[in-house]
Amino acid sequence: MEEKKLYNAVRKTITLADGREIMIETGKLAKQADGSVVVKMGDTMLLGTVVAAKDAKPDTDFMPLQVEYKEKYAACGRYPGGFMKREGKANDSEILVARLIDRALRPLFPSDYHAEVYVTVNLISADKDIQPDALAGLAASAALAVSDIPFGGPISEVRVARIGGQYVINPAFSQMQDADLDIMVGGTIDNILMVEGEMKEVSEEVMLGAIKFAHEEIKKHCRVQKELMHELGTDVNKRDYPHDVEDEALKAAVHDFCYEKCYELAKAAKPKQERTDGFEAIKNDFIATLPEPTTEAEKEEYAQKLLLVERYYHAEEKEAMRNLILDEGKRLDGRVCNEVRPIWCEVGYLPCVHGSAIFTRGETQSLATVTLGTKMDMKETDEVLIQDDQQFVLHYNFPPFATGEAKSQRGVGRREIGHGNLAMRALKPVVPLAPENPYAIRVVSDILESNGSSSMASVCGGCLALMDAGVKIKKPVAGVAMGLITDATRPNERYAILTDILGDEDHLGDMDFKVTGTKDGITATQMDIKVDGLSYDVLEKALEQARQGRLHIMGEMLKTISEPREDYKPFVPRIEQIRIPAEFIGAVIGKGGETIQKIQKETGATITITEEPQENGGTVGV
Repeated sequence: MEEKKLYNAVRKTITLADGREIMIETGKLAKQADGSVVVKMGDTMLLGTVVAAKDAKPDTDFMPLQVEYKEKYAACGRYPGGFMKREGKANDSEILVARLIDRALRPLFPSDYHAEVYVTVNLISADKDIQPDALAGLAASAALAVSDIPFGGPISEVRVARIGGQYVINPAFSQMQDADLDIMVGGTIDNILMVEGEMKEVSEEVMLGAIKFAHEEIKKHCRVQKELMHELGTDVNKRDYPHDVEDEALKAAVHDFCYEKCYELAKAAKPKQERTDGFEAIKNDFIATLPEPTTEAEKEEYAQKLLLVERYYHAEEKEAMRNLILDEGKRLDGRVCNEVRPIWCEVGYLPCVHGSAIFTRGETQSLATVTLGTKMDMKETDEVLIQDDQQFVLHYNFPPFATGEAKSQRGVGRREIGHGNLAMRALKPVVPLAPENPYAIRVVSDILESNGSSSMASVCGGCLALMDAGVKIKKPVAGVAMGLITDATRPNERYAILTDILGDEDHLGDMDFKVTGTKDGITATQMDIKVDGLSYDVLEKALEQARQGRLHIMGEMLKTISEPREDYKPFVPRIEQIRIPAEFIGAVIGKGGETIQKIQKETGATITITEEPQENGGTVGV
């Protein structure tokens, strides 16, 4: 009797330029999810799943997408740490990968699709030399591709590194130590959607070349996913969903009443709070023209109208602000397109900290502090594939009062982790590390005011605070956030590139492009593109305008402090290092640690010992 097969697996293979293969398999695991795939490269395997609610919750007018990325310790034969010995909440690196996936997927759902969507990517097998985050975006997209959930993909994400002057797709961990560029790029077969990464002072030309190189690989990934969709029939068989209700008469009334008022208010160049209050007043004035409901049926209809007014009014406000920029070259605060807001800086503001700085640009303000510690203060990284000590960390905090919101501040959110990581990567190439610098370095950026690009304020404030602390950074670093407004009918002909964007310009624009660097090159970038068919010529112009803006900001920073202080401040703990032969390490420690403990007790010093096998000895830090 022939054995009956209990599953029907479908497989597709992507072949990289160097001959390595990525396999996509569906139909074998997690079949009750709306879509599930296993993505395999070498011995590394990721399980991507997606489930969407059948209906949207009432009155939902946004895309409730939740992306989770989780690395299983069993994937490489390790026990989790801690008392519980099981995976806990997502760590920072898992959150950062989830954010990369989210940023590429979110723009591609239909604008009127409001059902909850949950995307989960699990690392279930891990080759210790393969970087799994480069495959996570592909796994998420492929899971959506094989489902009936409406989605404008497929997409893929790849890592590009430049090693020995050559671009490499999805390099191994062991290759990264020689890389001077490390970026993740996400896109569809036609467009780039997302870029994020760090560099060692590379030129704008090199970065643009890396993006182009990545896109060629992404196209191959998307073609294979399309083949898979066609084979399964999911390219045409997508589920129906309730579309947004429209009221054309109400839409026209909102336009007639609000558009010109919004345009004039946008043109008035008022401060953020006044402008926000003014736009709210225009909307409320229109609502006041609607007839008051009396019966229960009228009250229900009135409530639905208010929801539509919110949507229609937001569209008018957005269109007015965009047209002001495209037609007159004027921005909400009165600046021209390539103008940076006024900047003032101060260092040494906090007398008791190791280093401090205030960086204020327009209505965005960062208070940055630096703390110097010993090896024992370094952040321990205990991830599935990475176990290491981080000598340099940067933390970013965004309290509600920074935008005048009356609400409590809870734990650190995903946005704070993402912004802090970007600022850390921007400064990392210039911060001296061991053995040149024995200190653990922690920078904290507390955002006190926010109206656009607080992450770039964190880069600038962090750089100033490091110099105030006497940390011998190699070169000053500055950052700027760029925006883009395009004509939807001619995105590559009629557009405006905006330097140092406001918060509103971020929300209403077609691109958010953050670039950091020294006078000699780029150190980090983060880009999200929301418009189809943007040409590389426009990107090239945006990068050049960003370079000019970055150098202007750096010039303003250096008026406050132009180089690191000669020495650390008097209350900074001093570290002395002594190198000793390997045979004397045991003598310093003593039986059961008796000698080292006695020295610490008598002197009050903290002693750390770092063994260095390659030097056949060790370093004693006091």
